[in-house]
Amino acid sequence: MKHSEKLAVIRQTGLVAILRAESPARLIAAADALLAGGVRAIEVTMTTPGALSVIEEAARRFGDEVLFGAGTVLDAETARSAILAGAAFLVTPTFSKKVVRLARRYSVPVMPGCYTPTEMLTAWEAGADMIKFFPASAGGPEMLKAILAPLPQLEVVPVGGVTLANAAEFIRKGAAALGVGGELASQKLLDARDFAEITRRAEAFRAEIESGRKALS
Repeated sequence: MKHSEKLAVIRQTGLVAILRAESPARLIAAADALLAGGVRAIEVTMTTPGALSVIEEAARRFGDEVLFGAGTVLDAETARSAILAGAAFLVTPTFSKKVVRLARRYSVPVMPGCYTPTEMLTAWEAGADMIKFFPASAGGPEMLKAILAPLPQLEVVPVGGVTLANAAEFIRKGAAALGVGGELASQKLLDARDFAEITRRAEAFRAEIESGRKALS
C-alpha cells in the first residue's frame, strides 16, 4: 500500500487503536475484534514485549486489511527496525527530527508527538504527515481548537485522554483522527479475552467520530 493510501485509511476511519499486547496471538485476536468494529489502523507500542515480531506476524496475517504501525518510537534505529518488520506507520511520544527524516526516506507515514503550537509547526515543517497531540487530556478539545485557529494546515490526532464522552467533541474542534488505547482495548479486556466488548467499543468510538463529522457538514 502506498504512503498516500495509508494516510487515507487513517483519515477515513478516524481511529487509531493503541495496543500493548503481550503475545502475537493475543494481539491478532484483538485486531480481529477491532476490525469487526471498523478499525483499520493499530499502533503496537515498542514497549510491548517482542514488539517487532508481533508487528511482523500481524502484518503478514492481515496484509493491507489492517495497518499495523509502531508506537513509542524514540530513535531512528528503532524506526528502521520497525519499518523492516513491516510497520505501516510510525508514532513517537516526542518530536525527533531524525525519526521524521528516516520515515520520509522510506515513504512511511510518521506521526510525532507534540504538545505546543511551536512543536507542532516545527514537526510539520520537518515533514511529519500528522501530528500526535499528546497528552491531549492536559488541554482538551478547546486547546486543539485554539491551536488550529492560526495553524489550520496541520492534521492533528489527539492521544491520551480521548474517551467516548469527548471523542465527538475532539472531531468537532478539528481533529483529523483519534488515538485511543485503554478506553478501547484495555489490558483487562485483553486478559479476559473479552473481544466482543472490544468490538462493541470500537463501534461506539466510530459512531462518535461520525457524529462529530456530521456536525461539521
